[in-house]
Amino acid sequence: MAKAQAQLQRIKSALVGLPVTHVWRGYGSSLFLEFGELRPRTRRDGSQGNPQGEMGLMIHWSWRIEGPRSILCGSWSKERRWPAAFARLLDARVLEISMFGRLPEIDLGLSNGLHVVSLMTAEGQPQWTLFDRHDRKNQCWIRVKRGVLCFETTNTARARRSS
Repeated sequence: MAKAQAQLQRIKSALVGLPVTHVWRGYGSSLFLEFGELRPRTRRDGSQGNPQGEMGLMIHWSWRIEGPRSILCGSWSKERRWPAAFARLLDARVLEISMFGRLPEIDLGLSNGLHVVSLMTAEGQPQWTLFDRHDRKNQCWIRVKRGVLCFETTNTARARRSS
C-alpha cells in the first residue's frame, strides 16, 4: 500500500494544473474525463473512439458533479441534465485530488469551483480508476482493490494475463 500511496502522489502531481479537455459517457452511466493533450484513439473494429488525454479519470457509476452549493447532476439524474454539466467541466484545470472514506472514493476539485466525486452505492468496491498515460509504453493507474489503493501498470497487467 505504501507503493500505491507514493504512486498516487506522483500521479496527483502530474494531474494538478492540467485542463479537462474531453468528457464522455461510456456504457450505462460510466463517466470519463480526459486531461491534457488529446490523442486520437481507434477501436479494435477500426472505428474512431473517444480521444485519450495524457491522464484520465473513469468512474463506472455512482458519481456526481457538485457546484459550490448544490449537486448539478449525478449518475442517477435524468440523463438530459448530463450534457450541460459535462460542458461546464471543459477547460477547467485540476486544482486538487483527494480521497475520502474508509473505502477510498475520489474527489476531483476544479478551477471553476466544480467537483467530480465518486460515491459507490452498491456492494463491492469503489468503481473509479485514475490513469497516467504520459508514458505510452508503460501506462499506469490507481484504483481500489480489496478496499485499498492499488497501483498497476501495463507491464503488471500483461504479466497477470500471461500467467
